Amino acid sequence: MNKKKKPFLGMPAPLGYVPGLGRGATGFTTRSDIGPARDANDPVDDRHAPPGKRTVGDQMKKNQAADDDDEDLNDTNYDEFNGYAGSLFSSGPYEKDDEEADAIYAALDKRMDERRKERRLDWLTATSTSWIQMILLPQSPREQREKEEIEKYRMERPKIQQQFSDLKRKLAEVTEEEWLSIPEVGDARNKRQRNPRYEKLTPVPDSFFAKHLQTGENHTSVDPRQTQFGGLNTPYPGGLNTPYPGGMTPGLMTPGTGELDMRKIGQARNTLMDMRLSQVSDSVSGQTVVDPKGYLTDLNSMIPTHGGDINDIKKARLLLKSVRETNPHHPPAWIASARLEEVTGKLQVARNLIMKGTEMCPKSEDVWLEAARLQPGDTAKAVVAQAVRHLPQSVRIYIRAAELETDIRAKKRVLRKALEHVPNSVRLWKAAVELEEPEDARIMLSRAVECCPTSVELWLALARLETYENARKVLNKARENIPTDRHIWITAAKLEEANGNTQMVEKIIDRAITSLRANGVEINREQWIQDAEECDRAGSVATCQAVMRAVIGIGIEEEDRKHTWMEDADSCVAHNALECARAIYAYALQVFPSKKSVWLRAAYFEKNHGTRESLEALLQRAVAHCPKAEVLWLMGAKSKWLAGDVPAARSILALAFQANPNSEEIWLAAVKLESENDEYERARRLLAKARSSAPTARVFMKSVKLEWVQDNIRAAQDLCEEALRHYEDFPKLWMMKGQIEEQKEMMEKAREAYNQGLKKCPHSTPLWLLLSRLEEKIGQLTRARAILEKSRLKNPKNPGLWLESVRLEYRAGLKNIANTLMAKALQECPNSGILWSEAIFLEARPQRRTKSVDALKKCEHDPHVLLAVAKLFWSQRKITKAREWFHRTVKIDSDLGDAWAFFYKFELQHGTEEQQEEVRKRCESAEPRHGELWCAVSKDIANWQKKIGDILRLVAGRIKNTF
Repeated sequence: MNKKKKPFLGMPAPLGYVPGLGRGATGFTTRSDIGPARDANDPVDDRHAPPGKRTVGDQMKKNQAADDDDEDLNDTNYDEFNGYAGSLFSSGPYEKDDEEADAIYAALDKRMDERRKERRLDWLTATSTSWIQMILLPQSPREQREKEEIEKYRMERPKIQQQFSDLKRKLAEVTEEEWLSIPEVGDARNKRQRNPRYEKLTPVPDSFFAKHLQTGENHTSVDPRQTQFGGLNTPYPGGLNTPYPGGMTPGLMTPGTGELDMRKIGQARNTLMDMRLSQVSDSVSGQTVVDPKGYLTDLNSMIPTHGGDINDIKKARLLLKSVRETNPHHPPAWIASARLEEVTGKLQVARNLIMKGTEMCPKSEDVWLEAARLQPGDTAKAVVAQAVRHLPQSVRIYIRAAELETDIRAKKRVLRKALEHVPNSVRLWKAAVELEEPEDARIMLSRAVECCPTSVELWLALARLETYENARKVLNKARENIPTDRHIWITAAKLEEANGNTQMVEKIIDRAITSLRANGVEINREQWIQDAEECDRAGSVATCQAVMRAVIGIGIEEEDRKHTWMEDADSCVAHNALECARAIYAYALQVFPSKKSVWLRAAYFEKNHGTRESLEALLQRAVAHCPKAEVLWLMGAKSKWLAGDVPAARSILALAFQANPNSEEIWLAAVKLESENDEYERARRLLAKARSSAPTARVFMKSVKLEWVQDNIRAAQDLCEEALRHYEDFPKLWMMKGQIEEQKEMMEKAREAYNQGLKKCPHSTPLWLLLSRLEEKIGQLTRARAILEKSRLKNPKNPGLWLESVRLEYRAGLKNIANTLMAKALQECPNSGILWSEAIFLEARPQRRTKSVDALKKCEHDPHVLLAVAKLFWSQRKITKAREWFHRTVKIDSDLGDAWAFFYKFELQHGTEEQQEEVRKRCESAEPRHGELWCAVSKDIANWQKKIGDILRLVAGRIKNTF
């Protein structure tokens, strides 16, 4: 049986309930008790309080004194000092005056006792009496009497602590083993009593009954061999052979066997459910009918979907009822009431309410539409038909009626009937035209524009369906009827462009601006630019360019034109309207033909979004207007060179020499062009001319490098010495000199070159790094550390020097010192991305995530930090997140070659060939030039002729997944 839980368990105690009071347990007071188990009216148990402070004995004495009416005035009860033991006036009333008198006498007694103590203390001090003698001095009679009373009271009623004092003293004799063997105080009840819970009842499966029924068959059936040999064959009343009533009747037991018939049980269940559903479906009440087949499915719809409080629903229902009764002709009240019932799951109540609302508000369009929404199928059609009779001019009801129809013909019939009643409704005409074939739609639109001559959409739709000549006539009529709409003019321009009359496009747009202004229409520049972008997306290039040229200068101050037009061009590029941007640049170049910045913006636009031919044509015009702009000449020459037309690139550079005879950039570009095409002698001659006509440090550096890569070490050294005589403060020359000596294994000369360079250029970080790495390479770790410390003193807050110091210690195996240096570095350079990126991977793997969060807080947009986070996700095998962070990194800084190399390495391991090719192409277009790993490969003499793609593969090949 299921044991029921006591109903009072877990409930708060009744007011005034005292545990144990009913069975007479009042208990005793100890220091660990919370409170005594006694009635609130019982006296407090203060048996251990001193005399005068007790409540139990004192109250009992008071009660006895109150009960004794006769006072004891015998001589035996008289004392010479205190008088009679009792009060002479105890039978009289105790008033306020008596209380004041008692207080005064008590204060006097207290004061007299204090004076006696002070006199005795003064006398003892004067006579130099010891403290022991002071204690042993006789006390006053009053003090002696009080002390005797307290001692007597303690003897009569000792404290529990005093009663167990002898046992406490014996605890000192208890050994540690005996102490540990004392059992813990716990609950002696069993587990079920300690943790009462409801018993779970699980339905027993049918297989259980079948199994045990078969087991029971062995005891209820008789083996035929037993009947053969006798013993159980003799029938007797009530014996085994006597069939008992009902035992063999058809039912759950199949006759002749002891098995349970599961099929019949299932049939019985289905029959019982069918009977109940039939009863429900037969008793129809109102419009509620139960479908026996969909009964269980329909149960889901009965569950209310509203999750609010039931009290709030009741309040809302009461409030809405009050609104309906106060103003029954207020449509929102009926709609709100119906929706409330719908939300709470009472759909039929909602339908009845809204139908009542249609009776009270027959001219309300919203009430009829709500009723049609709540009613099912055919009933909704009947509601809409009734609504049309009350509101024959309602467009929304006609649209709802068409939506309820499932057949296209029925929809057409409803809409045509609606157009008979409301012929000037644009919405009805559009809905009807959408259902027709093109030819029928054209006929209907011809009628529609007659009924709705001010609808631009209908005119434009008719123009699209007509032929070229008829479309021109339709648009002319539309302009006559609606002279203030710009879309008709733009559509006319697009029509002319589509039929090859591009020369008419410009005239139509100009006439549109003039006509709209004449009709008092304000030309909104932003709206016209949006229309031009739509024309661009639709493929009407001439129209969009004509619109841009017509409106680009409207409403712009003269000093703001260049800035505003560049912003408009960027906006068009962002919206993928490239022809609009091209038109803006063309117009801006007409207005500012000598502005180098505008030509550059246009050239970069053509480079990124145009063709090579358009770029070269633009650059030819650019150098004609701005011959002193070296970058335009170089872009033109590079475009020709990349296209493989080296002679054309040379001719462009020759023209550039004529316009800029002493330009360092053009000289170096010409040298690069010749060296890239293996024309080394021509490059040498060009560099010689450049050194004589336009000598600069960069020209000398390129001269040294050309000889160096050609393995002319002696010539390179001579040129380097010559250059250093003229430009001794150019650090790259000193670096090249030291690297050449280092390549020749002349470490002393290399060290001397670096030291001389640092005297001339003490703030050059690469020089310090080269000298430190040289010392580390030859095994002078202490000297390398000293060099880096000296460099940090001369160049404070330099992240590159701090990073090299940390890596030096890490390579030496001193990880603790490396971590200490990194902490100091982050204190001095808290916003350095390269330091934070290195600090992430100095941490142990569990702490790297926390360190990366700190790095992102300090350097949110630093490419080195973003790259480190991408590598962190890569190491954790989070491929999707790693790819996302790689994309972020190369988007923020496309010039960081290390980011491209890691990204390419990542795609080589986890990406497809398409993704790898995409990364490679994006890297080649970005042309990165910086990055520690990138520069180590790209500036290597052996790789001086490598292309961007080749360098990318080399750097990716050097990357090891050790992070």
